[in-house]
Amino acid sequence: MPREIITLQMGQCGNQIGMEFWKQICSEHGINPHGILEDFATEGNDRKDVFFYQADDEHYIPRAVLLDLEPRVINNIKNSEFRDLYNRENMFTSKDGGGAGNNWASGRSQAEGFHDSIFDIIDREAENSDSLEGFVMCHSMAGGTGSGMGSYLLERLNDRYPKKLIQTYSVFPNQKDTSDVVVQPYNVVLSLKRLVKNADCVIMLDNTALNRIAVERLKIENPTFAQVNRLVSTILSASTATLRYPGYMNNDLVGLVASLIPTPKLHFLMTGYTPLTADQVESSIRKTTVLDVMRRLLQPQNMMVSIPRDRQADHCYISILNIIQGEVDPTQVHKSLQRIRERKLAQFIPWGPASIQVALSRKSPYIQTAHRVSGLLLANHTSIASLFEQTCVDFDPMRKSQAFLDKFKREDIFKENLDELDDSREAVQELIDEYHAATRPDYIDWAENAASAAAAATATAAA
Repeated sequence: MPREIITLQMGQCGNQIGMEFWKQICSEHGINPHGILEDFATEGNDRKDVFFYQADDEHYIPRAVLLDLEPRVINNIKNSEFRDLYNRENMFTSKDGGGAGNNWASGRSQAEGFHDSIFDIIDREAENSDSLEGFVMCHSMAGGTGSGMGSYLLERLNDRYPKKLIQTYSVFPNQKDTSDVVVQPYNVVLSLKRLVKNADCVIMLDNTALNRIAVERLKIENPTFAQVNRLVSTILSASTATLRYPGYMNNDLVGLVASLIPTPKLHFLMTGYTPLTADQVESSIRKTTVLDVMRRLLQPQNMMVSIPRDRQADHCYISILNIIQGEVDPTQVHKSLQRIRERKLAQFIPWGPASIQVALSRKSPYIQTAHRVSGLLLANHTSIASLFEQTCVDFDPMRKSQAFLDKFKREDIFKENLDELDDSREAVQELIDEYHAATRPDYIDWAENAASAAAAATATAAA
């Protein structure tokens, strides 16, 4: 029985990524922009109903909820060639259309005000599912809607659907360029606290790395948002391939995530993909073998997260899952794993059993690709802590000087005090400390002591 997944697209970034994702999986399943199955799509051994449901007139409609506090992006979707694909009742924009002004507190407060309207849509979609497995959220952490409304929804979804899995694709801001959003460090730290406490799995996508890959690997001099979003949609479609083209393993979201996340807090994953191609750009990779794909996936330059891998030798993999798509002989997989072990291409944690897991998935028969084999890496690596450390470096001086907090203080959550900022900073520090502890052989003892200390602190506070 298929386990359905509801996609929540939030803010400008989330909706733009979401639109590219639906374009991609429509073409993979042979569904045209109007939601009608093409005449050639006769194979029928895919699971369309994980992400789509059929209307009374046999149209396929995405299980997608589109949310934004300003109407521009959703209006673009309504006027695009895919306008007939979506259920218009599942599109929500704020009536005044003013947006969140790139402010986390404003985004969260407005989402709270629209609680009933938003959850009417989500509850209707959930009730329309026979066996709902969970939610996948696409959002950015830098702006106001993706971070603020995203945070509010994570909190409420946890209360309302406690047994459903919540996975997010969270776009981290570009750290190399100066941002137009001066309060970006506040937005990111406040969002991170909710991602730590309320999400089951967070797939980090870092704008710095995405732009670097577009420039260096795809040879695009000035990548546009659309080109970067297509990179992200490739990751989304490949990471859901085993759910849509099921095999004997990893054919549901829980199975996919459980193998990657050994302890609840260490649930921030990074991704890599090869071979990458773009419109009008010919790939430089001529021949793809399983070993070649698996070796390339471990190269830092293919990672969608910017991490200083070479200088921090103590960092290691907690887990790795490679999703290999295409014509693959399982014996090639075993040989490739052996070669990678012999060459010690991946350094694993010292405190538990860990190895590269491989899931084989079919490719869509309706899309012609130049490559015989492609691969996606989903990895839990301790060096992701460096991303959070950089955010704290940006956050601390601003918080100390109380810079740019006037708009935050206008919202109820910050009217009396700014404790929420300090609590969020503490939650991020605990996450960083845990990732560093995971590199050491005594991590399990450290985790037990940390849990006992946290329980004692809670008991003292309650008393």
